[in-house]
Amino acid sequence: MIDVAAAYEAYATSVDRTVGIEEEFAILDPTSLDLAPRYEELLAACQDDAPLAASVSGELISSEIEIRSGRGEDVHDALARQRDARRRLFALAGRHDALLAAQGTHPWADYREQPNIDTEHYRRVVDGLQYVARRNNTFSLHVHVGVHGADRAIRVCDRLRGVLPTLLAISANSPFLDARDSGLHSARTQAFTKTFPRCGIPDAYGSWQAYADYIDLLVRTSSIVEYTQIWWSVRPHFSFGTVEVRICDAQADAAEADALTELVVACVAQAARDEDEGRPAAGGPDLPARLVEENMWRAIRFGMDGRLLDLDRLVEEPAGAARDRLWEWTAPVRAEIGLTDLKLPARNGAQRQRALLAQGVTMEEAFRASVQETQDTYANTPQEAPSA
Repeated sequence: MIDVAAAYEAYATSVDRTVGIEEEFAILDPTSLDLAPRYEELLAACQDDAPLAASVSGELISSEIEIRSGRGEDVHDALARQRDARRRLFALAGRHDALLAAQGTHPWADYREQPNIDTEHYRRVVDGLQYVARRNNTFSLHVHVGVHGADRAIRVCDRLRGVLPTLLAISANSPFLDARDSGLHSARTQAFTKTFPRCGIPDAYGSWQAYADYIDLLVRTSSIVEYTQIWWSVRPHFSFGTVEVRICDAQADAAEADALTELVVACVAQAARDEDEGRPAAGGPDLPARLVEENMWRAIRFGMDGRLLDLDRLVEEPAGAARDRLWEWTAPVRAEIGLTDLKLPARNGAQRQRALLAQGVTMEEAFRASVQETQDTYANTPQEAPSA
C-alpha cells in the first residue's frame, strides 16, 4: 500500500536541511577478500550493541551490510551519528574476523554465487526482476536531505537532474567488474542504474500532483506495490519527507565519504534556495533527458578524467571545470551551514586505482590497497564533525 496522502503530509512537517546518511559495505573474507555471505551473522552479533543494532540494515545480498545515521538535525549531526556507527560496525566486524570494503563493485565476485537475504521486500525484488536483481552486487552512498513542502521537494528533484552526472564523476569508485578492468570509472552505475527499471535520471515532474499521478499509474497498472520499487538517482522519499540523492559510488576513504555527503547536502540546499528565489536551473526548466544522459555516460565511462557538457552553453568542458562550477554554485549555502572546506581529494577512487594499474599493480593488489584504506579510515574515523 502506497499512501500518497501520508507522504504529502510528511513533507508538510519536514524541516529543511535535516540529513540522513546511508552507506553500503561489502562483507569480505579477510584472507581471500572474496565476498562472504555473513550479514545475518553480523546482524545477530550487533544485537548486544543497541545503537549499532538500530543503525544496521540489510541490502539485496547476504554479503552486504548497510549503516544509517538516522535523522540528523543538520549535516554535522548526521556525520557525527554516522561516524559512531562506522566505528561500532568496523569493531564488530574485526571481532568476527570479517573485513568491510567500500567500493561501488567487488572486482571479481561471481553474482551467481551470492545468496539474497530473506526478507519480504527483497524476495519481491528478486521475483519481479529476476536476472536484473541477482546481477546487482553493487554498493553506494545515499544522502537524504529534508525539504519542507511536497511541491517544493519535487521541483528540487527536477533542478538536481543536471547536477547528478557531475556528482557521479566526482564519486566514481568502481573500475572493476566480473574479474575484469571494465574500462569504466563507475561500473556500478552501468550494472545497476542502467539495468534496473525506474532508475537513473527521472523526468522533470514540476509538481507533486504530476508525480502522484505517475505513482498512481504505476500502482493501477500493477507495476509496483511499494514505493521503494522506484530507484531514481534522485527521488522524493515518501517516508521521510526528504530528497534522496542516490547517484554516488561507495567511497573507500571515510573523509571522502564525509566530503561527498557535505557536497550533496549543499547541492540540495542550494537547489531549494534557487527554487525559492526563482533562479533558473542549469539547462533551463525543460532540460532534455538526452543531454543529462549524455553526461551520465561520460561520467560512467571517464569520470573525472573526462569531459562533460556545460548544459547552459552546450559545449564540452573538462570534468574538473564542471566540478569547480558546482563549488561556485553551492558557495552561498555552504557558507551558511559551515561547509566552506570540502576535503575531496585531487583524484577520486577510480583515478587512484587506474593509476595503480598503470604502474603495473594487479587488479587484486589494487583492491587490497583500497580495502586497507577503508580499514584505516572508517574504523578510526574521527568523532567530531569537520570544522567550518
